[in-house]
Amino acid sequence: MKTVSFAIPCYNSAAYMDKCIESILACDEDGRGDIEIIIVDDGSTKDNTAEKADEWQKRHPETILAIHQENGGHGAAVNTGLSNATGRYFKVVDSDDWLDADAMREVMAYLRRQCELKDSTDLVVANYVYEKVHEGTRTVMHYRNVLPERKEIGWDEIGHFNQSQYLLMHSVIYRTELLRDCGLKLPEHTFYVDNIFVYVPLPRVKSIYYLDVDMYRYFIGREDQSVNEKVMYSRRDQQLRVTRIMIDSVRLPDDVPSKKLERYMENYLSMMMCI
Repeated sequence: MKTVSFAIPCYNSAAYMDKCIESILACDEDGRGDIEIIIVDDGSTKDNTAEKADEWQKRHPETILAIHQENGGHGAAVNTGLSNATGRYFKVVDSDDWLDADAMREVMAYLRRQCELKDSTDLVVANYVYEKVHEGTRTVMHYRNVLPERKEIGWDEIGHFNQSQYLLMHSVIYRTELLRDCGLKLPEHTFYVDNIFVYVPLPRVKSIYYLDVDMYRYFIGREDQSVNEKVMYSRRDQQLRVTRIMIDSVRLPDDVPSKKLERYMENYLSMMMCI
């Protein structure tokens, strides 16, 4: 079994997917062969994303799997990645983002230790960084005041999450079987499904481990990005749809084993409804 499966949803991503893939390959710098990269070409038509995906698979056939599918949106690509994953852990990396090599050495060392155990940690959390490339600035989003570092904990030991500290797809690595056990399936042709990916599995999480390292680099700068204010406003109907799915997927408080987790999930929903 691989230690971790990295899924990369790609849609017309030829201009930047190489950097993303190279950063993930660096996670196996000592040649253990215990990572898996699943490149999901989600019906790209405007560039050579499909060809690049195939080229990467030919260069690293033991590590990289290229999958081509009709366009179904980010959610469909994540679903495909999860259904094909063979790793103990599962991580989504968007094709215009990348992972930090130094941080990933520490993350991978922990994940490898967990693979030697029968009961491995359900959820691993690390920092992410907003990389505003055109402005030349970066902002680190951390959890130092919320999660004790390098200690496996349960929900009753978490602190209070500020509004800017909610767990996002960038910061989480889930145990693969946990995602499958909760029946996670993201809707197709819908934006903001990353919120569903993080939120729905939370009640099944019994153990959390936080590493205070800047793992994920989140590129900010493309005009069509979903975090662009004008784009967000134009897609507010999809934001509402995603929020409704989240509400319907977890019955609060019945499905939640911890009061602290219940409060966190209620606050997350409130944040979603205010955007």
